[in-house]
Amino acid sequence: MTTTAITHICVLVTNDPSLGDGSPLGLIQDAAVVIEGDHVVWTGESSKAPATDNAVDVAGRAVIPGFVDSHSHLLFAGDRTQEFNARMSGRAYSAGGIRTTVAATRAATDDELDANVARYLAEALRQGTTTFETKSGYGLTVEDEARALRIAARHTEEVTFLGAHIVSPDYADDPAGYVDLVTGPMLDACAPYARWIDVFCERGAFDGDQARAVLTAGRAKGLHPRVHANQLGHGPGVQLAVELDAASADHCTHLTDADIDALAQSATVATLLPGAEFSTRAAWPDARRILDAGATVALSTDCNPGSSFTSSMPFCVALAVRDMGMTPDEALWSATAGGAAALRRTDIGRLAPGARADLVVLDAPSHVHLAYRPGVPLVHEVWRRGERTGRRRSG
Repeated sequence: MTTTAITHICVLVTNDPSLGDGSPLGLIQDAAVVIEGDHVVWTGESSKAPATDNAVDVAGRAVIPGFVDSHSHLLFAGDRTQEFNARMSGRAYSAGGIRTTVAATRAATDDELDANVARYLAEALRQGTTTFETKSGYGLTVEDEARALRIAARHTEEVTFLGAHIVSPDYADDPAGYVDLVTGPMLDACAPYARWIDVFCERGAFDGDQARAVLTAGRAKGLHPRVHANQLGHGPGVQLAVELDAASADHCTHLTDADIDALAQSATVATLLPGAEFSTRAAWPDARRILDAGATVALSTDCNPGSSFTSSMPFCVALAVRDMGMTPDEALWSATAGGAAALRRTDIGRLAPGARADLVVLDAPSHVHLAYRPGVPLVHEVWRRGERTGRRRSG
């Protein structure tokens, strides 16, 4: 099998504290990474790199693990530009929110939905995202949810069934009937294509009892829980996520001390989604409070057409540092190893022997530049599964 050495790395982020400087990021100065096939087989100082079939000199650039985007909603059609413009202009707007996207998604063809997913994923890959999770949730019928997941599964192994996004407009007067549909025929049709099951546990969506019914039904079908929790206000979402050993509780904007303690004492990751707060001018999650309690934090884009239409993990890193109390090191870890933890993966989000060879070369000498130079396209090239996927022209 062919081996390739990526050499003369100014600073390599391994996310392995047993390597390099012993910090959580496991930083190695003047480093090299050796790839064999689709995995990392060696990391260390560039001068000590073993002989390989090929060598790529990155000329003093920093290298980080590929970003792991553990929360996105890419199975949709349509556009909500007018809604965003009205919100940012302080004007009332009542076109329907999620229901607008549901109508457009139902009307779209399979080819249109597939092309949309491919376009947004290519966009994310250019910005350094090498692993992503995505959800259904804009179909809300048995047929439309199943086809969304069928399409998603062509692009990623991290597929989430979110039939419980909102109560379908078709069941506006019968939310209990919709929960029965989600936990019955819809789940039966969707489970073969998904790894995860999710629910929007929030006032105006699904209460604690309804959310528990959805998640336990999914778990009985072999799907593992994740929860949209505590985004719009205090509620039972985080406690339910911990109770059911959900891989992640996502949003976590409004937390009590008891919520934070529960997260800190569990394996449930607090996934923070700063793009949503940016796009809605909502209160920021207090990442500092969560981290100081000892909970594991992930950062993700929440890419969706209504409340966070960004696919940029570097942008989310910059927001987390500027507005959520995270250090540049913490934000990068959360956007890579934290996302991997939220997907319960150990093969991604790090660059150490045995890890998948997903890495990003930055046009900068340090990962700190992701927050230091917000909005600047710093991704020079991306390697995914040991293959160089693209390179930005310089000069």
